[in-house]
Amino acid sequence: MGMPLEYNTMIVTKNNEKRLHDNFFELTKQGYRVYPIDIPIEVRTTKEGEKNGTAIPRKLTWENGCTIITYELIALNSSN
Repeated sequence: MGMPLEYNTMIVTKNNEKRLHDNFFELTKQGYRVYPIDIPIEVRTTKEGEKNGTAIPRKLTWENGCTIITYELIALNSSN
């Protein structure tokens, strides 16, 4: 029996991220996903939306059919 797995090269938050401390965030996504660890990738609110910033995924946890990604936001794009 196989396990469904998705490879992602950007973090899509849909505004569901939780700040842990400083610039570290946690996001829970449905399904099992793989992100590049310790490599900067784009952060977006929606897949088709504009880039909100750049983050470095630091930790992935798979449990109960979900992926929990902990990432460090290293750059934030702002209109200010």
